[in-house]
Amino acid sequence: MEELRALLPGQWMDTLWLGLQILLILIAAFVLQRMVARGLRSLGERYPLPHELMVPVRGALRWLIMGSALLFVLERLGVSATVLWTALSGFVAVAAVAFFAIWSVLSNLLCAVLIFTVGPFRIGDVVELVDTLDKPGVKGRVIAINLLYTTLMETPEAGGALVQVPNSQFFQKAVRRWRGTEVATVAKDAGVEAD
Repeated sequence: MEELRALLPGQWMDTLWLGLQILLILIAAFVLQRMVARGLRSLGERYPLPHELMVPVRGALRWLIMGSALLFVLERLGVSATVLWTALSGFVAVAAVAFFAIWSVLSNLLCAVLIFTVGPFRIGDVVELVDTLDKPGVKGRVIAINLLYTTLMETPEAGGALVQVPNSQFFQKAVRRWRGTEVATVAKDAGVEAD
C-alpha cells in the first residue's frame, strides 16, 4: 500500500480509496440482496406461502437494501444524513398533498377507463343516476364519454339541457340503463316519437 501511495499523488490515492469503498458497498448490497432473495425463495418452497405474497415482500426488501446502500454511498461522498432525511420527508409531504389534491381527477380517469373497457353503457344509451328509489336523479341520453366526465342530453320534458356527470358517479350510485334500440321500441309502443 505504501508503494502505491508513493507512486500516486495524495489526491489520487484518496479518490482511489473512496472509489474502492463505494464499489465494496455496492457489491455487498448486491450480494446481500441475492442472499435475501434466495432465502425467501427457499422459505416459500419449504412453507406453502402464496406467490402473490412473496413478490411484494421480495421487492420491498430489494428496495430497502439498495436504498440503504445508496445512503451509505452518499455518506461516503460527504452528504449529511440529516439533509437527506429532510429532503426525503419534504418530498413525501409534497407528494401526499399533491396526490390528495388530484384524487378526484385520478378517480374520474380510472372510471373512464372502466367505462371504456367494461362497457356499462354506450353512446346513444339512456342512463339515469338514481340517488334514492323515491327521488329521480339525472337522466339523459349519452352523447359523449370523455376521460373526466360523461355528457348526457336530458329529455325534452326535463329541459333538454346538456349535463356533464363525473365518471366516478357512475360507480358510486345505482344506474338505470336503456339501450338505444330499447328506448326507440318503448317510445314507439307508447306512441311517442323517440329523440
